[in-house]
Amino acid sequence: MASESEHEMKLMVPASLEETIIDTAEALEAFIERVRATDHRWCAVDTEADSMHSYETKLCLIQFVSGNRLAVIDPLAIPNESLEHLLDLIDEAEVVWLHGADYDMAMFRKTFGRIPATVWDTQTAARLLGVEQFGLANLIEANFGVKLSKQSQKADWGKRPLPEKMLQYAFNDVRYMLPMAEHYVKRLKEAGRMDWFIESCASAREIAANREEKPSDDAWRVTGWGKLDRQGLAYLRALWNWRDEECRTLDRPAFKLISNQELVSISERLLRGERVDPPRYLRPPIARRLIKKISEARSIQESEWPRKNRRGTGQRLQIDEEELQRLRDHRNRVAQEMGLDQTLIAARAVLEKLASTNVSEEEKNSLLLRWQRELMGRNGSSASQG
Repeated sequence: MASESEHEMKLMVPASLEETIIDTAEALEAFIERVRATDHRWCAVDTEADSMHSYETKLCLIQFVSGNRLAVIDPLAIPNESLEHLLDLIDEAEVVWLHGADYDMAMFRKTFGRIPATVWDTQTAARLLGVEQFGLANLIEANFGVKLSKQSQKADWGKRPLPEKMLQYAFNDVRYMLPMAEHYVKRLKEAGRMDWFIESCASAREIAANREEKPSDDAWRVTGWGKLDRQGLAYLRALWNWRDEECRTLDRPAFKLISNQELVSISERLLRGERVDPPRYLRPPIARRLIKKISEARSIQESEWPRKNRRGTGQRLQIDEEELQRLRDHRNRVAQEMGLDQTLIAARAVLEKLASTNVSEEEKNSLLLRWQRELMGRNGSSASQG
């Protein structure tokens, strides 16, 4: 493994890139052809959405860099059929680099029904090298000595025109990724962890591609619903539907109207027979509609109350506590030796299943990636790679 002094050396700030803002199908097609004419082996992508500012989350920007070409692309102004050509270009690269890839893959899947074919994640690379502060801004500062503003992180990316500072933020999100990615690949190979990285990224992509969406008729079962009885669930469902209608009309995200925690709290108070007044921060028309919904919810018949048997139907684990402690101690020791976050090797829930007497060996092995099984001593050796 390379010495720590080598890792502390700053990378060169990327040379001047050809920056482009693309908001027409014609400009996108021309850009795609220019990229195809160059060495398009690796590319980096980022996305911006408006989840903090609208009812339905929309993909608002795609940032793309390949070679010396850097583009901020406006999917709100370009038809999806033209954007599909961009996705084809992305798939032509051997590797697509993302940072914190899960969110971006989810946005691609939601918007286009597909995600890039081969995704490598700079965040995963950093974590497998023992980096503790692995946000993109942290990594850029650590590797290039450049401190980026986070001011636009939660901005409204759906508004147009975008101010200059937001455009610069968008450009900077991918400007540094390819030289940083090259640096991390070099370090991963030196550390003997490149195989770990490839396997981890492939697994994350498979999970993102096959993740089941929560059924719409269960969307109201927010965190905390499990402590309510059936009548309480009827209140919660009614309140959630009221909020959903209001947010759809206002084009506002749910958390900006009233929190899930508040909905559960109101449901609990209704169960206790307490008087419930709308939160003071609600505007009078909205508050009146909430009062009406509460009145309607009080008259819901027992036959219409939701069932509780939606959770907890799985197998109850029979955990061998001594085995759990042995596994935890082993994981912690290996993590310390390798300078890794313990949860990268095995999260608590995984350890509990591994220590359970009523979980099959086949299922236990499926809980871990190959490199994690080796480190946990489940491949016939405790592996001292690193």
